[in-house]
Amino acid sequence: MKKITPVLIVESIEENLPFWCERLGFARQVEVPNGNVLGFVILASGAVEVMLQSRASVRDDIAALADDSYRSALYVEVEDLAPIRQATKGMKTLFEERTTFYGAREIGVRDPEGNAVLFAEAAGK
Repeated sequence: MKKITPVLIVESIEENLPFWCERLGFARQVEVPNGNVLGFVILASGAVEVMLQSRASVRDDIAALADDSYRSALYVEVEDLAPIRQATKGMKTLFEERTTFYGAREIGVRDPEGNAVLFAEAAGK
């Protein structure tokens, strides 16, 4: 595993930015719109990273996570998706393997407690 980043599912990214940026000192690294509002952001403070994704954006991206019971997920970057695919075989999936618009290959599963865990291999592997 290379890195684990929490993804917080929020109603409005714009309403959460003052807390993360002004109060805690995080800086916006990546922004992805969803219509006329932000759908996704990556925030960083030194080596610490957190992602915020709007519930509307989640609904468009991974419908299985869009219900109100999900407030977060883990995004795990890996060197090679093949051993993870094998290790998670037979587990309940959130979505089939896909390639994102930014080129990462991803799979999503639920851990034994039902938590969402997304594994991603960077583009170009």
